[in-house]
Parts: sequence; C-alpha cells; structure tokens
Amino acid sequence: MGSALDILEAVNPPRAAFLDYLLGHTAGKPFDRDLQRAIAVSALGAFNSLDEPGQIERLPFYWDDDDAWKDSVMNDGDSRTSRSSAPQYQHEDDRSLAESNAVACQVCEGSS
Repeated sequence: MGSALDILEAVNPPRAAFLDYLLGHTAGKPFDRDLQRAIAVSALGAFNSLDEPGQIERLPFYWDDDDAWKDSVMNDGDSRTSRSSAPQYQHEDDRSLAESNAVACQVCEGSS
C-alpha cells in the first residue's frame, strides 16, 4: 500500500494498492477505525484480484470532497507528529492490549 503514486510506479512492486491520502496516513484517517478497516479490506481484496506484475489498484477513498487539501500540504509542509522509536497508540485500550500481550523479541534476547 502506498500514498505516493509516483513512487509506487517507480519501484514497480508485484502489485500495489494506492490510496490518495496524505503521506503518513496510508491506512486511513486517524481515529476512524471503520474507515481504516474498510481501507484494509479493500487493499487486501485488491491484492487478491491483481493478477499481472506491476498492477496498481487505486482504492476508492478520498481524503476530502475535493483536492484542495493537496494545495495546503504543498504550501504548509509536513504536519505529521514527530517520529520516535517509542510505540504510539491511537487509543489507551490499544496500549493496554499490546502491553498485556508483550512477548520478548527472540532476536534482541539472543544478541544481548
């Protein structure tokens, strides 16, 4: 999946799903679980139906009613939150679930 069509076309993956959304939001809008699920289901369906190398399925979701958001992205710059190596969760329930199911990394344990 990707949100930069020119990059998807340049790298020519075996198959891809393109979502015309802000970079960093390839799985959908923040906190919109229903939309994120619909996007994931649509992408997985595309991966199942694409049958020729290099095909790119354009997913039928839109960030807004028009493309004005693209102008603001180009003019205002990157508004995504800063990145760090610390896990980030959309909801506190997600954090609790992840931490309760935490399993030590076998690779990390072996290298210490």
